[in-house]
Amino acid sequence: MKILNETTAEKRIRPVRVLQFGEGNFLRAFADWMIDIANERGVTNTSVAIVPPRFKENDGTRTLRKQDGLYHVWLEGTENNRPKTESRLITCVADTLSPTSDFKKYENLILSPELRFVVSNTTEAGIRYECDDIMADTPATFPGKVASLLYRRYRHFDGDTSKGLIFLCCELIEDNGTKLREYVLRHAADAALENGFAEWIDKACVFCDTLVDRIVPGFPHESIDNVKDAIGYDDNMVVKGELFHLWAIGGKGYETVRRELPLDRAGLNVLFMPCIKTFRDKKVRILNGSHTALAAIGLLAGHKTVGEAYAHAPVQRFINTMVQREVLTVLDGDSDALTRFAADILERFRNPYMRHMLGSIALNSLSKWETRNFPTVRDVWCHGGYHAEFELFGFAALLALYAPRSGFTPDDDTLAIAKINTIWNENHGDTDAIVRRITSGGIFAEDFEAAVPGFSEKASQYLADIRSAGIVPALESFLRRHNV
Repeated sequence: MKILNETTAEKRIRPVRVLQFGEGNFLRAFADWMIDIANERGVTNTSVAIVPPRFKENDGTRTLRKQDGLYHVWLEGTENNRPKTESRLITCVADTLSPTSDFKKYENLILSPELRFVVSNTTEAGIRYECDDIMADTPATFPGKVASLLYRRYRHFDGDTSKGLIFLCCELIEDNGTKLREYVLRHAADAALENGFAEWIDKACVFCDTLVDRIVPGFPHESIDNVKDAIGYDDNMVVKGELFHLWAIGGKGYETVRRELPLDRAGLNVLFMPCIKTFRDKKVRILNGSHTALAAIGLLAGHKTVGEAYAHAPVQRFINTMVQREVLTVLDGDSDALTRFAADILERFRNPYMRHMLGSIALNSLSKWETRNFPTVRDVWCHGGYHAEFELFGFAALLALYAPRSGFTPDDDTLAIAKINTIWNENHGDTDAIVRRITSGGIFAEDFEAAVPGFSEKASQYLADIRSAGIVPALESFLRRHNV
């Protein structure tokens, strides 16, 4: 079996027009995969330079560099009810660099006249505002890093509006590009930068709101020997995903993106639209909100993958009913079309080829639940005057999962986890006090109880049920009480 690098696989030199914040599985199986196809089909001619969002070297960046940026995307699923597998060698990654190790190289990249696009996936927690020193070489936050690189670029090109950048944020938060732009301008104001910088951002830069969709389990550990045999390379960065893909790009400047990065002309499922809110709401609340609830309940029940958890009859009935009774009732659009859309999404949970790990989905579940699930809770209350009890049960399951000695180690904001542990330890099983302190302790951006009166009482009731009976008996009792 051949090693994988530029000596064993052909790699064409193209201008680096894309800076990518994120070396993880998703962007490599999604954005880079698309760019690679678009290059091959002649609608783009660009390479990608990858930077880890925290600027620090890690195992992924080291391995990717060792392979000269080359890796395979392995896709599995069904098409016309028949199994289908696709493999593609990705050749568009020109470089992987760590600014903390080589800042000069990073600076040369961000000041390159050829650079035009910035793609990011820093998780829901990445696009947030915190005080930061944007004049430093390595600011702490992602918006701080963006403000810093833009200011350096603005100064380097003396305010030339043709040297602005286009931002395509893949974080699953509402108005992701709009919020990043807001925080960049706030950093500029805090640093008392000249007014011309903010004017340059307004005239020269585009911050699109986007929505992404592809299930990407990541490295295929269990089948890696078979995958390597099939591709013929010892590829240690191969990433597995589903066949389905979707990228919706909208907001101010979307037509510029379509003209300069016409991925749709390569036959890819990329949609350009003036506003993605309606489209985003149905996808995030149905698919990602279901994933977040499924991960908490499934992990507590001892399941490891989406397929395994969804095959558990009570879990499947819970998810299906949550979507039908709560999520769909507050989404805009034709009800029959929404029902079909939801059915198609939930059918993807059954994909026998996707070993989508619940532990991976559970990463940063606190911010995920707030952005994916709470909007449904709020809208059900505001529109109907009643509680979205399935969503609230899912929230209680998340708190049970994050509880000390649950058997699960959360991979989430360290300060939030420390607060949660303290609250549990100080309240000795008083679930009402625990829920109220967690939801009002600065862990979440929104005050759930203020937005939805009775939120804490309901969630604490379900948390007590889960803690006393166990997740499966509590779930089955919940379903009986709700005639499911």
